Amino acid sequence: MKATFYTHFTFTVFFTLAGSIALAQAPAKPVVKHIEKYKPPVVQSYLGNITGKTASADVEIAKVVIALPLKIVDDKKNNYAVVSYQFAYKRIGITEDEETGKTSPQSDIVSNQFTESPLPAIWQSNITEGLHKGESLYFFDIIVLDKLGRRFFAPELKITVQ
Repeated sequence: MKATFYTHFTFTVFFTLAGSIALAQAPAKPVVKHIEKYKPPVVQSYLGNITGKTASADVEIAKVVIALPLKIVDDKKNNYAVVSYQFAYKRIGITEDEETGKTSPQSDIVSNQFTESPLPAIWQSNITEGLHKGESLYFFDIIVLDKLGRRFFAPELKITVQ
């Protein structure tokens, strides 16, 4: 009797499990949208007539160009709309050791993300008031739009003050 019970129980469990596997649906394959490859145009980042990662400018020129808008231009002179960018200002100051009275140069960086160009007036005035040799102005993560609304990164612009 026990052997018959175990046999019936085993077959019942087996067919129950086999039936649930057989009734399971095959997963639907996700629909894959074909995305066209987009090759962004070759552009340059300009602040006034200054461009490049290793640009340099005199103090007076840097004070003038900081108030100008950031422009992104391709080789056909087409302008692109700037969506956002990050700006970092490396400034150099002097610290004094209270015990010894010795002074030493020290630098710090102030940075923020912006969606409009030129920089806000408060940033412009803070930079122009204290700008001097050895400091740098750095525009990076520049996102621009083409005429079809596609976003892409423009090259960085770093200006070292001479």
